Amino acid sequence: MTPAYAVQDSITMLRRNLRHLQRYPGLSMFPILMPVVFLLLFQFVFGGTLGNGITLGGGRDAYINFVTPGMLLFAVAGAAQITAISVAKDMADGIITRFKTMRIWRPAVLTGHVLGSLLLNVIALAVTIALALLIGFSSPASPLRWLGAIAMLMLLAVALTWLSVAFGLFAKSVETASNIPMFLTLLPFLGSGFVPVGSMPAGLRWFAQNQPFTPVTNAVRSLLAGHHVGSAATIGIVWCLAITAASYLWARHLYDRRPAAR
Repeated sequence: MTPAYAVQDSITMLRRNLRHLQRYPGLSMFPILMPVVFLLLFQFVFGGTLGNGITLGGGRDAYINFVTPGMLLFAVAGAAQITAISVAKDMADGIITRFKTMRIWRPAVLTGHVLGSLLLNVIALAVTIALALLIGFSSPASPLRWLGAIAMLMLLAVALTWLSVAFGLFAKSVETASNIPMFLTLLPFLGSGFVPVGSMPAGLRWFAQNQPFTPVTNAVRSLLAGHHVGSAATIGIVWCLAITAASYLWARHLYDRRPAAR
């Protein structure tokens, strides 16, 4: 199988997944609308109080600049559930078994899901950033720093997408696949996404400081604020690469084995 055929087969599977997203608009709109709802909720309901706690007298103006990076990570995590559901549905319908008998590049089915999810991530990030700018977010960052922040978010998106593909292959049903990735949407809340880690109790603070979302959040926040990034970017990149590699190997193992009847 030449690289050209691999690319062509992956694009074919991408088109297939995009048609599925068009067929089920409610499912595809979830990772786009949820960050919008949460951003409005946190900014206009909790923003005044939380902003004063972060910066004395800062109010909502301070909080929107603090919370936007965390909300961007929430948007990335939200698409993971959709990917797991889509993969699990293909497994339940038996279409993956049928694809295995065809002369196509074997990983193309999984790659199509990954590319479709990344496209959904791009849309969700664009909508979230546009809304944040509309309601008061401001950034002194240069275009290069903006590119760095978006690159960090997309690197996390790749990691979570492959993890979700593995979840979808591992799940015994579509319902199970919809529940397994839900913890990913909680990690931004249990890190530095919405409040400073230093304000948390000792045990929770330790978890927040050592989970993968916190360094990515800190790196994105520092890039967009024009501050020195420090080691946060390096730690975040290592986390993302490790999750991507482990998830890809797990997904390929689950995909290559004979699928169990469902």
